[in-house]
Amino acid sequence: MTIQRMDNVLIVVDDLDAVISFFVELGMELEGGKAPIEGRWVERVIGIDDVRQDVAMLRTPDGHGRIELAMFHTPKAISTEPKDAPANTLGIRRIMFAVDDIEDVVARLRTHGAELVGELAEYEGVYRLCYVRGPEGIIVGLAQQLT
Repeated sequence: MTIQRMDNVLIVVDDLDAVISFFVELGMELEGGKAPIEGRWVERVIGIDDVRQDVAMLRTPDGHGRIELAMFHTPKAISTEPKDAPANTLGIRRIMFAVDDIEDVVARLRTHGAELVGELAEYEGVYRLCYVRGPEGIIVGLAQQLT
């Protein structure tokens, strides 16, 4: 086997604290706080010179999924996507999480500026599903299993 596991997904953000708060409200756990990252080693890995960034790693309560958040001080992050890109825009569009009470999660995330992308819908009596758009246009899918 060549892959052991998927380690994490990187999301580049402008407001690290707001996005951390959003994912913590969702139920993720911050691992070790924010940390500055810079130096030749990171420049070599990502192929960008003069990098200075802050990063934060969050993990799901079961410990199997992680999201890395990065805020670039230098060089500044570049956005090529339209603000609030729709779900059919090329690239990674959303991260899906299984939740126990979808309405409660949506209500809590709204306190962090999240809005429903479409509607809360039921799929064949098996799941309740929705997409929410959080800080910086990040789309999170939520799925509550009904059976």
